[in-house]
Amino acid sequence: MPNWDCDFLATLELDGRVEFGVGERDRYAADASPHDPAEPDAVVHAASTEDVSAVLAAADDRGVPVTPWGGGSGLEGSAVPVEGGVVLTTRGIDHVDPRPSDLVATVGPGVVYDDLNDRLARHGLRFAPGISSGDLATVGGMVATNASGFNAVRYGETRDHVRRLEVVLADGTVLDCGTAAVKTSSGYSLVDLFVGSEGTLGVVTEVTLGLVGVPQEKRAALTTFPDERSAAEAVAEVIRYGVRPGALEFVGPTQAELIDAYSDAADLAPKPTLVVELHGNSAAGVEADLEFVREIFDDCGMDRWTEADRGEMDGVWAARRDALPAARAHREEWDVGVVGDVVVPISAYPDIVAAVEAAAADLDLLTPCVGHAGDGNLHYTPLVDPDDAEMVARVRELNERVVTTAIAMGGTATGEHGVGIGKRSYMDREHGAAVAVMRAIKDALDPNGTLNPGKVLPPE
Repeated sequence: MPNWDCDFLATLELDGRVEFGVGERDRYAADASPHDPAEPDAVVHAASTEDVSAVLAAADDRGVPVTPWGGGSGLEGSAVPVEGGVVLTTRGIDHVDPRPSDLVATVGPGVVYDDLNDRLARHGLRFAPGISSGDLATVGGMVATNASGFNAVRYGETRDHVRRLEVVLADGTVLDCGTAAVKTSSGYSLVDLFVGSEGTLGVVTEVTLGLVGVPQEKRAALTTFPDERSAAEAVAEVIRYGVRPGALEFVGPTQAELIDAYSDAADLAPKPTLVVELHGNSAAGVEADLEFVREIFDDCGMDRWTEADRGEMDGVWAARRDALPAARAHREEWDVGVVGDVVVPISAYPDIVAAVEAAAADLDLLTPCVGHAGDGNLHYTPLVDPDDAEMVARVRELNERVVTTAIAMGGTATGEHGVGIGKRSYMDREHGAAVAVMRAIKDALDPNGTLNPGKVLPPE
């Protein structure tokens, strides 16, 4: 990796600050993913759109790479500065302007997800995708990766809530895309182009989000099944019959055991588990939906149904959020080898769960699984001794098998974590000739290749 001369940053008149110290550079060398760190040559803490524009224009003139940074909670290495240069963090751009009468809020990219929803709650509103790392993830990072989570099955992913974006291009040009209105047929949808582009096409400096009301009624249940296929089939049946749960989560038996050993937030049995939560504004309607789900689960062989009130469910959701740290804590010298993030059509959910189970058994790998099952999303985290080269190779083989299977089922290599570093090799397989179109767009908007190089698009 080259060492870039970033002294030009000290000559810029910025509202934020520039850091060259080793400690600060180390801090921004890695995100939460298993991918190897790479130290930048400088870190810029932007405090305004003007800061972002000035830094990008100056870096582009000199061919210096710039890696945008949100909360550092990403799981595919999207924020790792693999070619050095400048890390540009927008955490300092954190204004919040709610407009409850229009059901929108205009916010800076540095606003943390949970903090935003705390502020919106006083208006009875929320930004609804529901992500595990909500205490760290920023709105800008969520837009960059098109993040989603627990509540996506009912409310959709980040893309479904973004109405308008302010974006700075590689040369410093500031664009305003979209409107605060509910819909538009005006021109190309540049908003959709930038959402999920992981900072390879531009850096988001402001977002207008569509909001939804906080549901007045919630009911939930914690359930177990005799085997993973029965649990996965129950998920597919619930969605097939038209129920729209607020959340429908799958927890595999290995993962449930690891969570129970790690956390006392909830008492999970080491069995295939489904967590279902129903939302609505009518108690009778939510009760009816819950009873319908219970009947479907019974028909699929459910062996335990425990209804929970809001207080008890707080513990269950806290435990579910502990899935990744619980896996990492299982054995001191081991770590998570890959964070799988495949999505398949809902009818294929039982088959992708079975595919992970079969690959893990064949390759002799302890592989906890969880998933936002209601929208066909499955996460798997094979554990590995990083010093055991043969074991690392088996983890790579497991990931290859599962992702290839998901794509063959009509699914995707990544549902919510982004492509980053880890999924670039699957882009041609998933998108075919469309990758050339993506590359043409990248070349048009970032001709010098300075924006987050080494991400999303595979090497030519």
